[in-house]
Amino acid sequence: MSQFLVDQELLKKFSTHSIVVGILLMITGLLGIFLPVAMSLTVTIFVAWLFIISGIFSAVQVYKNYKKKWMAWLKPFLLLVTGIFMLLYPLSGVAALGLLLAVYFFMDTFASVSLALELHPHRGWGWMLFNGLISLLLAILFLIYWPFGSLWLVGLFVGISLFMDGASLLGIGLAARKAERKE
Repeated sequence: MSQFLVDQELLKKFSTHSIVVGILLMITGLLGIFLPVAMSLTVTIFVAWLFIISGIFSAVQVYKNYKKKWMAWLKPFLLLVTGIFMLLYPLSGVAALGLLLAVYFFMDTFASVSLALELHPHRGWGWMLFNGLISLLLAILFLIYWPFGSLWLVGLFVGISLFMDGASLLGIGLAARKAERKE
């Protein structure tokens, strides 16, 4: 018996939100597919700024609570230096992100397949399973072409992943809406 119980009220709320988010993710994914180098650099710069901002927040927290303990300063220092290096050397940052994305796609495979199995036999579960299989394919391809193809692979694969996430949400949302109408 499935532990993931879906009631009609949840389907009603989920259908509208998943359709809207699905369409937005598909559009963003298409931008990544057709402009992979731009997407690669955008993702790298975004991650670099996340590291820098996290480093600043972490430094403030260390200053307020542990300013005399030098080991406490290690994490904010590493976050700031990593973020700055990624901004200064975005191509190396793209290669590093390539490895992280391979791990992400393997984890996304596990999460998507697990959710698909939980949703089974409800309508739309196949979309999530398909999404998981696509993520598995992306992870394997990324490992084969890394690091030389990182510049276009990062953007392309993020675009494909976003597109497939959007398509799976759109498929589930449309199936939920169709189930609503039958009642």
